[in-house]
Amino acid sequence: MIFHIDVNSAFLSWTSVERIKNGKSDLREVPAIIGGDPEKRMSVVLAKSVPAKKYGIKTGEPVSMALRKCPQLEAAPPDFKLYSRCSAAFTEICAEYSPCLEKFSIDECFLDMSGMERLYPNITDAAFEIKKRIKKELGFTVNIGVGSNKLLAKTASDFEKPDRVHTLFSAEIEKKLWPLPVEDLLFLGGATAKKLRSVSICTIGELASADIRMLRALTGEKAARQLHDYANGIDDSPVSPAAREVKSYGHSITVEENVTDRSAALSLLLALTDAAASRMRAGGKRARCVTVSIRTSAFKNSSHGRQLEQATDITLDLYAEVKKLFSELWHGEELRLLGVSLSELTDGEEQQLSLFGADGGSERKRKVDAAVDSIRGRFGDSSILPGSTLNSKRPKKK
Repeated sequence: MIFHIDVNSAFLSWTSVERIKNGKSDLREVPAIIGGDPEKRMSVVLAKSVPAKKYGIKTGEPVSMALRKCPQLEAAPPDFKLYSRCSAAFTEICAEYSPCLEKFSIDECFLDMSGMERLYPNITDAAFEIKKRIKKELGFTVNIGVGSNKLLAKTASDFEKPDRVHTLFSAEIEKKLWPLPVEDLLFLGGATAKKLRSVSICTIGELASADIRMLRALTGEKAARQLHDYANGIDDSPVSPAAREVKSYGHSITVEENVTDRSAALSLLLALTDAAASRMRAGGKRARCVTVSIRTSAFKNSSHGRQLEQATDITLDLYAEVKKLFSELWHGEELRLLGVSLSELTDGEEQQLSLFGADGGSERKRKVDAAVDSIRGRFGDSSILPGSTLNSKRPKKK
């Protein structure tokens, strides 16, 4: 018996609660967003109100585009210190109802309510109680999904919003899950949805009854099995109170002005690789896969990745692969975003030794990286930088 608890428009709700305390208007009642300075290219919509949604404003789009859709739109800057406090307060209330709580993100968590039937003979009563307490004590609303597993609970919490409790048990899958469009299935991306629709799989129910062999041909073995299981409501992942293991390290940057020059793009990519590799070394990991992502001025997203012969944490070795990937990916378009991701992580101690004892200077480069990391640890991230990135903005740690 699993609960998924999700704060409604978290950043906007938390900002609104603080504004009301200071005698200001409630942004939730008018077309409003949380976002940065609309004059800056990297400013995007982080959260939107229900009235703003009616104008077609979407989370993640540039603030300038949102203002064109709704000129009277109110915008407030984010306050992440406030959001951390609000997140801790809402999690504290949730933790009173079960010792098994998994923090899924800053504004959502899972509760394993199995075995709580003695306290709550009707388990959904507990969900309504949690929802009511959060609204009364903290001033913002949540949606709570109640389901037989994490997949169904999270799916249920995304049903009608805001301030709702929804159930999605195994017996309700046919009625509540299968009629939904295939895009609504958890973790199913746009590219996969397009492939499925190309073979007339348009609903989750149609995916649930699809031939697994045909799905394998479309998406590959692993993805096909997961999609088929999820469409049938099958998920055996536990609610884990432990922190989730880091799966990748990455950085991206939206530039103030479009990048049209290869040398400028490579300078930014070196800064991104340097930042991601530094964080990865701090986590004691090495990467077997490198991916480069770009977004053009026409908002077309592309990415290109490759597995390495040997896992590494050396900045220059990773950057050498980044340069190759970028050269294969970019065809001269104006770029507004560049990103680097390091994945398929292994423990830092693992290393394949050369049969002939030569390592291409790896040990020397590793010592340089260690010295750079040590200096940054003492004097800050920007205290020492690769020379070719002096005119580039190094991404901040998140």
